[in-house]
This record gives sequence, structure tokens and C-alpha cells, in this order.
Amino acid sequence: MSKWVLGVIGGSGLYNVPGIEGGRWETITSPWGVPSDQVIRGQLHGVDVVFMPRHGRGHRLGPTQLNYRANIDVMKRAGVTDIISLSACGSLKEEMAPGDFVVVDQFIDRTFAREKSFFGDGVVAHVSMAHPVSSRLARMAAEESTTLGVKTHRGGTYLAMEGPQFSSLAESRLYRSWGCAVIGMTNMPEAKLAREAELPYATVAMVTDYDCWHEEVAAVSVADVLKVLHGNAERAAALVSRMAMRMAAGPRTPDPDGIDTCLDHAIITAPQHRDPALVAQLDAVAGRVLRA
Repeated sequence: MSKWVLGVIGGSGLYNVPGIEGGRWETITSPWGVPSDQVIRGQLHGVDVVFMPRHGRGHRLGPTQLNYRANIDVMKRAGVTDIISLSACGSLKEEMAPGDFVVVDQFIDRTFAREKSFFGDGVVAHVSMAHPVSSRLARMAAEESTTLGVKTHRGGTYLAMEGPQFSSLAESRLYRSWGCAVIGMTNMPEAKLAREAELPYATVAMVTDYDCWHEEVAAVSVADVLKVLHGNAERAAALVSRMAMRMAAGPRTPDPDGIDTCLDHAIITAPQHRDPALVAQLDAVAGRVLRA
């Protein structure tokens, strides 16, 4: 048994979480570089919460410029046990309308210009991404979102594109043909890195538009997105509060999907061949197993 420490990564339109008690901005340095911003550390309903604005306050950083490794490393150093990602997205399905929330359960990674792993030359590791989302967190998020009266879809594939441009019509139609539910620019490699850091992770994708495939709706524009973002952000903050309230009801038990210990058999490099510099850099992410 242990206590919950809820990490929240806020996407476009969500740069703070109202109601955090004792909330204070705090700088946490990372050997992986500069994170998006400071984090707010405080409590909601007695549960420790660590919030990071993914794009930085004022939305300074685009999806490709984000230092995903530093962001996840900072969450781990802050003592976070579980991460909820709140992300604006486009819908690739008629029934997932602007204003709806989608608690995704799969990802397709189409990004190509980002560092996607903490491991590499000197310490090689392979983690499973077959089921990339924490089933416990996803269930909690879906149930609490529904309780708030938000039209919530449980399950769906998130297509992660590089951006920053929106999709072409041909791309949008292709992703629909693959059966994808939503499209966004930020949840990969974020979800992969969270898994490597043994942090259960779940995404609530907040629909802002229909991308560009919908014949009866104009192609997505920033103006369209902004109109929906503000309402979504308010409901996202309420969802975080509901999840903290639920976590406050009891202590945290080990993750049922085994994410807490997924590195136990993932590191391939023999101890005598590991690069000491990379081992030191991995102190927060993988120190539990590297020090064993």
C-alpha cells in the first residue's frame, strides 16, 4: 500500500488547475534537459497533485519542440505515481463530437522528429506497449467524466501526428480507414516514456473539431479550436478534482497491469557493459532496477 500522487499534464488551453490547495510553482531540474515549465505542487481533497502545462505557460512550445523526456523525468522526480494526460484532439468519428471526451486505449505513433526513449547506447531496454494505457486510471477517468455529465467515449485509438500543421484531407481519410478515433500531436512519445518510467498513464482526449474529413463541417482552424478549448478546460479541471476525490477514498495498491514494475525484465544490457553516464542519467526513471 502507498499513497497516491497524481501527475497531471495539461494540454492546449489548460495551463493551471483551479482549486489546488497550497499550490506553488516549483522548479525541478532534469538531466534530460529543460522541461516545458515549472510544476505546480499542492493538494486536491487531501491527495498530492503535481501539474505541468505541457506547452508551457503562454503556450510557448509546439508539439515537436517539447522535451518529452525531461517532462516525464520531472514527474518521476516529483514522486508522481500515476499520470493523467488531458489533451485537445480532432475527431475521426462522427459520433465523437466537439466537446466530447474520449478515454483512449490505444495509440498509433506517426511522429518522426522526437526522442522516444530514455534508453539506448549503453543501456538498452525494451518495454511492452501492447496495452499502453493504465486500465485502472482509464476506468476512473471515464466514470468520473460521465458523472460530470460530459459525453464520454470509453476506448478508441489516438493517432499521433508530428504537426504542427493539421492533416491533409488524404491523411485524415487514411487515418479514418485505419479505424482511429481521434488525432493529436502530443501523446507520443509521452505515453511511451511514461511506460519506460514505470508510471501508469491514461489520456483523456478532449475533442475540439472534426479534423478535415467531415464533408458538412469546415476544415479545422485555430479559431474553431479555441472556441471549444475554454469549455473543455473547465470540465477537465473538474475531472481532475473528481479523480483526486476518488483517490482520497483509499490508499494506492500496486498497478493491476504491472506497470509499476515493467522494467524488472526489460533492461537487456549486462551490468558490466552499462554506460555509467547513462546509468546516472537514468537515476529517477530506472534507478529502482539499476540499483538492485
